[in-house]
Amino acid sequence: MKVIAFNGSARKGGNTEALIKIVFEELQKEGIETELISLAGKNLSGCIACYKCWKNKDQRCHGVDDEINEYIEKMLDAEGIILGSPTYFADVTANMKAFIERVGMVARANEDMLKRKVGASVVAVRRGGATHVFNSLNFFFLIAQMVVPGSSYWNLGRGRQPGEVLNDEEGIKTMRDLGQNMAWLIKKLYTSSDVLEP
Repeated sequence: MKVIAFNGSARKGGNTEALIKIVFEELQKEGIETELISLAGKNLSGCIACYKCWKNKDQRCHGVDDEINEYIEKMLDAEGIILGSPTYFADVTANMKAFIERVGMVARANEDMLKRKVGASVVAVRRGGATHVFNSLNFFFLIAQMVVPGSSYWNLGRGRQPGEVLNDEEGIKTMRDLGQNMAWLIKKLYTSSDVLEP
C-alpha cells in the first residue's frame, strides 16, 4: 500500500513539507509506503479545455507538455493521495490550482478513475485563510468520489518561516491523528475481503 503526496509550496523544505512528513511518519509506522513530490520550480499550466481527455479516455492530459501525466500515473498506482499547500491569499498556490484543474478533468473524463482512493489535505498558514485552502483541496477529493478521513482539527499547521510549524503543538497532533486515521482507513478499504472496486 502506498500514499503519494504532492506539495504545492513554492519552496522545498518549508512548512507544508514539514507537515506532510509528520503525516508520513504515522503512515510508515503502519507499513504504508510514502512518496513526496514537490511542485516547487514547476511551471504547471491550468486546464485549457481542449476536452481531448474526454474524447480519448486514456487517463492522460493532452493539453500541455509537462509532468502532469507522470503525476497521474503515480496517483493511479497509490491507494492514498495527499495534497498539500501553503495559504496564498486565502487559497492554494497557482501550481496546486493547475494540478487540481488538470488531474480533476482527466479523472472525470475517465469514469472517475480516482474513485474510492483515500484523499487528505494538508495546509500551512501564517495566520488566516487556511480553511478556504482546506476546502479547495477537499472539494477535489469529494468530486472525484474519493474517501476523506478526518482528524482532531482541520488539517492545518501555523508558521511563517520554514520549520515554524514544528512549534505548533496542536498542528502536529492534528497531522499525527490524520496519519493514523488515513492508515486505518486505507487498511480497512484495501485489506477487506469485500473491497469496493471502482
